[in-house]
Amino acid sequence: MLSAREEILESIRKHLAASAVFDVREAPGPAVQYETPELGELKNSVSLIDLFADSLKAVDGHCVLVDNKQEVVEAILSILSALRAKRLSPKRIAISDADEVRDLAESISAEVDEVAITPSAADLFVFDVGISSVQGAIAETGTLVLEADREQNRLISLVPPVHIAILDAEKIFLTLGETLAALFRDGKVSPAITFISGPSRTADIELTLAIGVHGPQELYVIVKRA
Repeated sequence: MLSAREEILESIRKHLAASAVFDVREAPGPAVQYETPELGELKNSVSLIDLFADSLKAVDGHCVLVDNKQEVVEAILSILSALRAKRLSPKRIAISDADEVRDLAESISAEVDEVAITPSAADLFVFDVGISSVQGAIAETGTLVLEADREQNRLISLVPPVHIAILDAEKIFLTLGETLAALFRDGKVSPAITFISGPSRTADIELTLAIGVHGPQELYVIVKRA
């Protein structure tokens, strides 16, 4: 029988070996130089949109695919309706200052009591839903990447109980390295980047899982394909 120390070392060796393909993906230099057969097969067998949607579902997020601005509005209204069925009562909506999000305010205002653009940090705690856009997404983990210097989205994505994110399909990348490379501009990246993988979750020392303690308890991502 293996000792506790030997079991730990064996587990480390096993997981290091399994992570080799991911290490190759993140290596510096041209992607084609380091691309492995496994990565090529993945890209050919499934689209980044499908992979992102599956990964998001695996972390308890919801993905809605749309093709134009009108369908974005319809998707938001459908989500609000679904939230009412869950008794989450979306009456007040906070939206970011991104142009594409601000343009939605008039279309959804009739369905709720209030729509506010980037309310103050103190006021955000009384809002039920936060809507923002997204600067990037990682397909293999279903992770959203938000830049604070591109949009006032940080608190809006973290404080209200429900976060609705609007993502352009062209901003979905396979890995973390590819996503950060795309966000690298003028020799730097945003000083504040938020990574979101599904609803907020935490566990105590007894591993009892709680959802929505340190952030939204529901995450919806509207992926705009065109």
